[in-house]
Amino acid sequence: MANNEHSKAIASANRSSRAKARGVPKADDVQAATAPGAVGDDDAGTGAHGPERRCVLSGEHGPRDGLIRLALGPDGTVAPDVRAKAGGRGAWIAVDRVALETAIAKGKLKGALARAFKTASFLIPDDLPAQIERALERSALDRLGLEARAGNLVTGSEKIVDAARKGTVALLLHARDAAADGTRKLDQALRVGLDMEGTDTRGLVIPASRAILSMALGRENVVHVALIAPAAAARVSDALGRWRGFIGRNGSAEPCDMASQGPSALRD
Repeated sequence: MANNEHSKAIASANRSSRAKARGVPKADDVQAATAPGAVGDDDAGTGAHGPERRCVLSGEHGPRDGLIRLALGPDGTVAPDVRAKAGGRGAWIAVDRVALETAIAKGKLKGALARAFKTASFLIPDDLPAQIERALERSALDRLGLEARAGNLVTGSEKIVDAARKGTVALLLHARDAAADGTRKLDQALRVGLDMEGTDTRGLVIPASRAILSMALGRENVVHVALIAPAAAARVSDALGRWRGFIGRNGSAEPCDMASQGPSALRD
C-alpha cells in the first residue's frame, strides 16, 4: 500500500507538470484558440476528475485545479488568482511561463482576455508571469505549512529515515540545495520501506531552498520533508505540480523528473 501511495503522489506532481507542457500552445493552436468567437473564461464543464476549465490560449480543457485563473480586478488590472477565490470575471490558462511571456509579447493574451472578460478595458501588468510564479510558490509552500501544522509530515533526517524504512512515507521531498549524500541516504531508506530496492525510485526535488522550506514550515534547517498521510501527499503533489509545471520543470535533469525513477514512480 505504501508503495502505491508514494508512486501516486510522485505521479501526481509529475502529471501536473506534464499537463502544463502539453498545454504550451503552438502558433497554430494559439491562433485557433484566440480566434473571434472562441469561448474561454469561467464557463465550466465536468470531466472524470471534476470541474473542468478551458485554457484561453491553448484551447485545451483540463481539471480546474490544474489550471491557473486570471482575475479582472476592480481597477481593471489582471492579476493571478491561483486559489480561484476572487469574484468577477476570470479566465484560465494552462501554459508555462515561457509560453505565457510569448503570448503577452505577441498580443495573444490580450485578445484572449478581451473575449473572456467581454471588455477591452483592462491592463496586463508587465510582471504578470512573475506574479503568477510567486503566487504558485506561495500556494505550494502554504500547503506544506498547513500539513505541518496538521501533523501530516515529518522533518529531520533521522525521523524521515525511520518513517521511510517503516513504509509510512507517502511522499518524500528534497530542497533544491540538499546535499547529495543526505538525499541518497533518504532515497535508499524510502526504497527499503517501499520494498523497491534495486530500482531508481526516489524523492521529489522541489524548486525551493532549505531556507525557504524552513520559513514555510516554521522550523529550523528544513532540508527534507516526508509526508506521512496519503491525502496530504496528494494535496501537496497537486500544489507542487502546478508550480513546477509553470516554471518549466517538466524536462529538467532533476532526479524527480527522470524516467529512470522506475515505472512505479510515473504510474497514473
